[in-house]
Order: sequence, then structure tokens, then C-alpha cells
Amino acid sequence: MTRELAGALMLALLAVALLLVWWGWRARVGRYRDLPALVSSSSVSTRPERVYSLLYVATTEADSPLERIARRPLGFRARVNLGSGPEGVWLDIAGEDEVFIPSAQLRAVGRATWTIDRVVDSDGLIFVRWQWGERLVESYFRSVDFPADDIQQAIEVALGDDKGENS
Repeated sequence: MTRELAGALMLALLAVALLLVWWGWRARVGRYRDLPALVSSSSVSTRPERVYSLLYVATTEADSPLERIARRPLGFRARVNLGSGPEGVWLDIAGEDEVFIPSAQLRAVGRATWTIDRVVDSDGLIFVRWQWGERLVESYFRSVDFPADDIQQAIEVALGDDKGENS
């Protein structure tokens, strides 16, 4: 086999692999077309009482913690400014429009050690369980600069009388 033929074969295999990755991601995005658009924070008259700079890890279906939801603005890991107050939770993810999750959609807040492909120290992740359309989902965050207990307590304010839980 000549070098040119081997090189062409390698490029063809790479092209097929990239095509399969693209096709798989498009299929994943298609599974979540039924989710409604999130509320834009610009349509909310109040602002958060507390804001934390965190790492956004992932949003998954609550009953399928290994299934990343591929829907903007929650499809990729990024830095996030998470705001909280009695009205709900604000998410300002780098490169995306700021969105708001009303307290009526929030179900629980707690601590986790892992999600999808991220494992951290014991209870190193904060999760927020919430209703997105017909789906119950969990969004995971990692704090580097703030005590996780403070963030969890701030989000519990948005839950009202409900209390967070551990997972």
C-alpha cells in the first residue's frame, strides 16, 4: 500500500467518524424539540438577591442522569452566573442569553458527587431539580469560589417552604 493511498484512507475514515458524530448530536438535539423556550430574564421585572459565579456542568433528565439534554442554552459546559431570589433562579451562561426559571417550576436542590462524565469530591456538585415543559430535569453546577452550602441555601429561598435534598 502506498503512502498516498494510506493517507487517503485515513482521511476518509476521519470524515466518516466526524459525520457520525455530527449525525449523533443532531439526533440528540431532535429528542428535545418538545421542550418550550426558557423565559428570558429581560421579561422578569425583578432581579436576583444573590449572584454566584459557578461552573455549569450539565442538565439531564431526572430519571436518566447519563442523558445530557442538548438544548440551548443548556447544551454545553460553561461559566455561569447563577442568581437566586424568592421569584426563582436566573442563569447567565457565557455566550448565551440570560434565562429565568420561575420558583413554580423548581422542585428541589441538593448535592451530588457525579453526573454524566464529571466526578468530583463528595457532594461537590449542586443540583437543581426543575420542571421543563413535561420533563423533570436536573441542572448541575460546581462551585470553586463559594461554599456550596451558601449556594444551596440561596436556592432553597426560591423553593419557598420546600426543602432541598441530597442525591
